[in-house]
Amino acid sequence: MVNRNASAPARAATESERLAASPRRRWLVLAVVSGSLLLCGIDLTVLHVAVPSMSLDLQPSAAQLLWIVDVYSLALAALLVTCGTLGDRIGRRRMVLSGFVAFGLASAACAFSVSTGQLIAARAALGVAAAMIMASTVAIIRVVFTDDRERAFAIGVWTSAHSVGATIGPLLGGLVAEQWGWSAVFLVNIPVIVVILAVGLRVVPESKNPVPRRWDLASVVLSVTGLAGVVYALKQAGEHAGVNTVIVVTAVVGAALLVTFVRRQRRLAEPLLDFSLFAERRFSTATLCVIGCFGSYVALLFFLTQWLQQVGGYSPLRAGLALMPLAAANAVGAVTAPWTAHRWGNRWALTGSLSLFAVAFAAIAAVGDTAHYGMLLAPLLAAGYGAGVVMTLGADSIMSAAQPERSGEAAAIQETSFELGAGLGVAVLGTVLTLFYRAGLPAVPGLAPDQRAAAGESFSTAEEVMTHLPAPTAHAVLDAARRAYDHGFTAVAVIASIGLAGTAVMAAVLLRPRTPGERAA
Repeated sequence: MVNRNASAPARAATESERLAASPRRRWLVLAVVSGSLLLCGIDLTVLHVAVPSMSLDLQPSAAQLLWIVDVYSLALAALLVTCGTLGDRIGRRRMVLSGFVAFGLASAACAFSVSTGQLIAARAALGVAAAMIMASTVAIIRVVFTDDRERAFAIGVWTSAHSVGATIGPLLGGLVAEQWGWSAVFLVNIPVIVVILAVGLRVVPESKNPVPRRWDLASVVLSVTGLAGVVYALKQAGEHAGVNTVIVVTAVVGAALLVTFVRRQRRLAEPLLDFSLFAERRFSTATLCVIGCFGSYVALLFFLTQWLQQVGGYSPLRAGLALMPLAAANAVGAVTAPWTAHRWGNRWALTGSLSLFAVAFAAIAAVGDTAHYGMLLAPLLAAGYGAGVVMTLGADSIMSAAQPERSGEAAAIQETSFELGAGLGVAVLGTVLTLFYRAGLPAVPGLAPDQRAAAGESFSTAEEVMTHLPAPTAHAVLDAARRAYDHGFTAVAVIASIGLAGTAVMAAVLLRPRTPGERAA
């Protein structure tokens, strides 16, 4: 019998000992936390193939569409460290189970949204819920799996679950959206969450940090509002094809808040995010590699599905299936990454894989024709493999560059870098696509100025304009919009290729072995 008068740490220790003695419960806990992380990964990309049908229903502007897609990952990135610190204080089981409930409610809110604003708010809430789930799951694994070998395997499964979810998201979205519409891609979350919650209530143990770090609300506000301000300014600049006073002021204020956040972290004895870790050259370089690679990969998943559907006329299901070679190659890259590192070393494996990803993006831009999918197959396989190697070795480099006693903080930064990369990748490259789409949209005879302006907002608004035009003019608008979107997608691929090539050079230069002086320091 458990002594109810015992202290909370003692009760937690007793529960952990029972779990350690029960292999079945341990693996059930792993199934719960990995299944929830798989679901978080799926929701990162599941909407990608449903965007065209969703856009026809809700008619979002170009900037609003980008918010719908990546407000989830931005909210998740902004709150991961915060939720981890809060979970250490109030209890990780409580944080994770509350996250399950919030995830189910937010999924329902997304499915039943009837306006763009409602969907953006619901997607942001979904990101908050995902942060609540993801922030404490690795700490729960460390508590439950006391054997080093079992714990290493469990963390490996947990790590891969999110990437697998992000990769299969477009296919699942295509299957569901084609049968039941775009809102159904969120409804499928609810029964899964109910099962995970029911099992989690029975098997997940409670644990806390006996000496939790101080939860600094001011740091939370500074980081979230600063990031939101910068991203908002970026998206508005793309939508308006330029800058105005509001955009400039928002960008400056957002940047100032982020600078204040960084300075505050350096002064605090218990910072929300310890920036001293970035003083280690290999740590900061690996983090930038992960941000750049995962951001480019998620952006490729998103814009490729739009390009295939809007320019190539693919159905949602066919677009999802077209991404499967990319997904399969990504999985192979992740699995073979340790062999690659053993053969050539982390430095050159990362450099070579980033270079391969850059060449693949350039090849996609060179092909530039949805009618010749066979010619896209080799670049897609190369892109998926290169990204899989980089994401695995980059994450490993982040963890190995940090001191063992700081592995928890390094893990939080590792997770944040993935989510921040996903959000910024879609935001930055989406702004580029919008600018090139508008600049490349040719004049169409018979189109009124207001209709021309509406068609220039986005591909979905061009389709809406077509419904009010005579057939010959409507066909001309569709052809013009397709050419403009194709032009924008090519520009995105070229810019992403250049960015990845620059990241490869950075990895080659900065991941060199430490000098004797650096080792001594």
